[in-house]
Amino acid sequence: MKLLKTAAALAVGVALLTGCNDDDVKYVDHTEVKIATYNLSFDRLTFEDLVAEMALTSAEQTTLVAAYLEDRDAMEDADKTIAEKVIQIRNVAAIIQKTRPDVLMMGEYNNDGTGDDLSALKGFQENYLSVAQSLDGAGGEANLKPIEYPFAESYGTNTGLLSGFDLNNDGYIATKEDIGTPAYAGDSWGHGEYHGRYAFALMSKYEIDTKNTRTFQNFKWKDLEGAENPLLDGENWYTDEEWQQMTLSSKNHVDAPILVPTKDGTETIHILMSHPTPPVFDTGKNKLQNAAEVEFWHSYVTNAQDFYDDAGNTGALKDGAHFVIVGDQNLDAATGAGDGFTEVMAALHADPVVNQNVTNGDLYPTSYGAAEYAADRNSAHPYPNRITAEFHNPYGGINADHAIPSASLNIVDSGVYWQASYQEGRMLFNDKRIGKYGNGKDVSSDHRMVWVKAQF
Repeated sequence: MKLLKTAAALAVGVALLTGCNDDDVKYVDHTEVKIATYNLSFDRLTFEDLVAEMALTSAEQTTLVAAYLEDRDAMEDADKTIAEKVIQIRNVAAIIQKTRPDVLMMGEYNNDGTGDDLSALKGFQENYLSVAQSLDGAGGEANLKPIEYPFAESYGTNTGLLSGFDLNNDGYIATKEDIGTPAYAGDSWGHGEYHGRYAFALMSKYEIDTKNTRTFQNFKWKDLEGAENPLLDGENWYTDEEWQQMTLSSKNHVDAPILVPTKDGTETIHILMSHPTPPVFDTGKNKLQNAAEVEFWHSYVTNAQDFYDDAGNTGALKDGAHFVIVGDQNLDAATGAGDGFTEVMAALHADPVVNQNVTNGDLYPTSYGAAEYAADRNSAHPYPNRITAEFHNPYGGINADHAIPSASLNIVDSGVYWQASYQEGRMLFNDKRIGKYGNGKDVSSDHRMVWVKAQF
């Protein structure tokens, strides 16, 4: 685990010690903390691709974007592709600058597999987040305020980590020579064409307590209470040897404590991060694993069992600890919405250990953009304004992304940043000038930022 320390970050660190009253850095007398999750859709074909895109200076980005908007068909294919990626990153950065979370979990942020290489995070901070972006999309006036995160972490992932087993049961065991192929992804502990694809990261204005961070990348699925080897046509999906080694987490489960200085002392909030596998793309194994990955956090925050982490420590979250479960869980709590076991998410939402005003009350995160999206697609979702992801299913998307706070936290506000056609900022989501379809990953992401605000 490492800290991201740019020059701007060091300046913010000084502010932490001196009590500077900058709008973004009210540490000593800070009473409100905004915690968000956002699947950025930065899932590039290689980690090096993402690093290169993040290394582009603002001037280089502007040249590419201007050429694209003037006549993209006249561009070389490689330059056109890079320009589209730059536009996507800039729009994502604009969304972050507009919403201004204090703590941000970022899904689908590729890394080197281990989380040791922070170059893509550093580039994102220095060349995008630290540069004023536009609320009006590609080519718009830079009318947003830069944002600085002095602390950042990237985490090891099981995606693209070869298992040495035939996990997808196709009769072939993939090797390193298959990197970049479906065969490689299918025989990795978590689906990924290389080690590090679909990883996640954390950026924060407050210190991340790395010494007390717990990761559960190697926790075995069999060791979750009640777990059973998935069945396919009455036969075990995994061989006995595979089942003994199969990891629960398709990526990782991370408990990262955030230290928030307030006038009454330091408050610790445990940011519980994961990105469970989608409950589709196979004959049912992924559906069971998705549910198990969500159940892990439910058991962890209720002390239902002891958990061993990657450092060999055991135990669950202490009673009364502040926490927020964040991430693209690929699972809705509404009955029948999507392909997963919605009852698993509904059970977590109903547990009194979590803030019921957020999970079952007036502060459930919603947006007008989601409601409009659902209406346009004749969505059957029972709570259309709760949709956070553009999925092509009968529900026209699901509430896949969650920020679930503990009952111990005083939550005063929440939301999903998804602007409707009549709202300012719409071009960050729908822009016909960009890509093939002018929406989703072409413009920013096919997921939306979800946030809650805690008051101390």
